[in-house]
Amino acid sequence: MENRTEVTEFLLLGLTDDPHLQVPLFITFLLIYTITVAGNLGMLLLILLDPRLHTPMYYFLGNLSLVDFCYSSVVTPTVMAGLLMGNRIVSYNSCASQMFFYAVFATVESFLLASMAYDRYAAVCKPLHYTNTMTTSVCSCLVTVSYLCAFLNASIHVGDTFSLSFCNYNVVHHFFCDIPAVMILSCSDRHVSELVLVYVVGFNVFFAIFVILISYIFIFGTILRMRSGAGYKKALSTCASHFTAISIFYGTVIFMYLQPSSNHSMDTDKISSVFYTMVIPMLNPLVYSLRNKEIKNAFTKIILGQYDH
Repeated sequence: MENRTEVTEFLLLGLTDDPHLQVPLFITFLLIYTITVAGNLGMLLLILLDPRLHTPMYYFLGNLSLVDFCYSSVVTPTVMAGLLMGNRIVSYNSCASQMFFYAVFATVESFLLASMAYDRYAAVCKPLHYTNTMTTSVCSCLVTVSYLCAFLNASIHVGDTFSLSFCNYNVVHHFFCDIPAVMILSCSDRHVSELVLVYVVGFNVFFAIFVILISYIFIFGTILRMRSGAGYKKALSTCASHFTAISIFYGTVIFMYLQPSSNHSMDTDKISSVFYTMVIPMLNPLVYSLRNKEIKNAFTKIILGQYDH
């Protein structure tokens, strides 16, 4: 009988072993994380403080900011600690926990982006019925369902991955416990687990993309029929930020998860992962605030202390 030792901890290889790159990378990620925390928590604070931002669009945006903050916090501090102290060993349970919360927040983000697309469709295509369509209960329901689906999705992935056997080899070719990077270490047959990963992620991603595409087909059709130049510009401006965020997020997710493990290049995966775990959560508040007059006005008022008490 083969002598096999079950793995009790994992060793993360991190981004690089080059000592000359570790300090510059640490400074870069510290800057990215600082901007992410300040941007997302700042956006959330503005939305909470300004009554004029208590609308469906900003309700979704506030939730997106909270998710981006949590999403980045699950991964980035671990990466920075590894670069600074070189301690990249994580316990079996810590690895499973990181994978679970990462999957939760990534899935919530996906469904929130779809909900925001539907909200934009209602605002641009049916403006007269907007307040009746996007009621408080509808918005709350969409957000609640996003979180419930995310917890179910994460439970499936973590249960599926950690039901596999891990013997002897415990070196994860990644900077965090990502599903494909951990799954590939298994010494048991992982064919079914890989199919579950592809099908579940595929369903979640393509369902969200389907909702987004249908929403934007109607949105662009409505925009093209607009006779007013001002209305055309306003409608296009409202959707441009959201469309930019969607393109970056789904592009990297599809690249990472909807291909068999044999096609994965670990170095390429690491670069791609930097985008969707660190860069996108930093970009979202910048993308939404730079093109948004209401956010700029709210920021100006809070700086000048002009809120009515």
